[in-house]
Amino acid sequence: MEGFIGTFVIILLVVVVLALIVSNIQVVQQSRAYVVERLGAYSTTWGVGLHLKIPFIERVVKKVSLKEQVADFDPQPVITKDNVTMQIDTVIYFQITDPKLYTYGVEHPMSAIENLTATTLRNIIGDMELDQSLTSRDIINAKMRSILDEATDPWGIKVNRVELKNILPPREIQNAMEKQMKAERERRESILQAEGQKQSQILVAEGEKQSAVLRAEAEREAAILRAEGEAEAIRKVQQALADSIKMLNEANPNDQVVKIKALEAYEKAADGQATKIIIPSEIQSLAGLAASFKGLLEDDKT
Repeated sequence: MEGFIGTFVIILLVVVVLALIVSNIQVVQQSRAYVVERLGAYSTTWGVGLHLKIPFIERVVKKVSLKEQVADFDPQPVITKDNVTMQIDTVIYFQITDPKLYTYGVEHPMSAIENLTATTLRNIIGDMELDQSLTSRDIINAKMRSILDEATDPWGIKVNRVELKNILPPREIQNAMEKQMKAERERRESILQAEGQKQSQILVAEGEKQSAVLRAEAEREAAILRAEGEAEAIRKVQQALADSIKMLNEANPNDQVVKIKALEAYEKAADGQATKIIIPSEIQSLAGLAASFKGLLEDDKT
C-alpha cells in the first residue's frame, strides 16, 4: 500500500512538473514582442520564436505589437489667431520601435499621445488665422508629425504620419463661407459665359471675314477671266483683220475693188448711230454704177 501511494505521488509530481513547464513555454508571434521581468526588474525582450519562462521568477509584463497602428482621436476645440473656435479631429499613424521604452517610458502611452496631440494642435492653430488654417492642412500635418515624433522618442514610439480628419468652424462661419463660395461660382460662371460669347463673336467675325475674302477672290478671278476672254476675242478679231488685209494685199487688188470695200465699210457704218456720213465723189459714182448693175440683175430674174 505504501509503495502504491509513493508511486502515485511520484506520478503526480511528474505531471505537475510537466504542466508547470508547459504553462511556462511562450511562443512569440510575428510582429510582436514580449517584455519580461525577473524578480520585478526588467530582464529581456523576447522576439519571434519559442521561449521558456522560469516559473515564479520571470513574468511577461507587456505584450507589444510592432505593427503600424492608427489612433483616431475625438474632435478637439481650438482657437485661431483671429479668435474663431473650431473643432478639429486628428488621425495619427504610429509604430512602436522600442518595447522596453514603450513599457517603462510613460504611463498610459495612448492617453499621453492624445493629450500631446491636442496641445500641439492648439499651439499650431493658435498662430494661424481662420483662412490660413483652412488652407494649410499639409503644413499643419507636417509640423504636428515633426513635434510628436520628437516628443514620443523617449516612449519608444515613432509617429509616421498625422492627418487632420475634419475641420469644423462655427455654423455662422460655415454659412458665410457657403455664401462666399456660391458668389465665387456665380462669378466664374459669368466669366465663362462672357468668354463664350466673346469667342462666338470672334468666330462669327472671322467667318464673315473669310467669306468676304473668298467672295472678293472669286470676283477678282471672274474679272480676270472676263478680261482675258475679251482680250482673246479682240486678239482674234485683229488677227482675222490682219489676215484679211494680208490676203487682200497678196491678191494685188485694183482701185475698183478697194473702192467697193470702202463702200461696204461705209454701209456698215450707216447701220450704226451716226447721223451724217460724207461719201467721197469717186465712191458715189461707183455706188451708182453698182446700183444700176444690181437693177439689171433684178430685171433679168423677173
